[in-house]
Amino acid sequence: MFRKDVQQLRDLILRNLRAQGLETPLLQKRLIDSWPEVAGELVASYTQGLFIKNQTLFVHLTSPALRADLMMMRTELVKKLNAHVGSQVIADIRIN
Repeated sequence: MFRKDVQQLRDLILRNLRAQGLETPLLQKRLIDSWPEVAGELVASYTQGLFIKNQTLFVHLTSPALRADLMMMRTELVKKLNAHVGSQVIADIRIN
């Protein structure tokens, strides 16, 4: 009664999510939820809004000084956020 076509549960779930078109929204949600952990709690406390559109993460900050600092760290933040999620979800960050 052994089966030779054994597949991992993770692969089956991801294939099912892909088939239903839910993989990308799930990854986007995970990326947005990881913002406080990746950017830091201090940055998250000054963040008012986050959303993703066309592989761009839009971040609204209330502190102009913090906004300038994060603008210089954009590429590093993109890499860290994508690495945290484990997939290429965003390509750029727009901070305003």
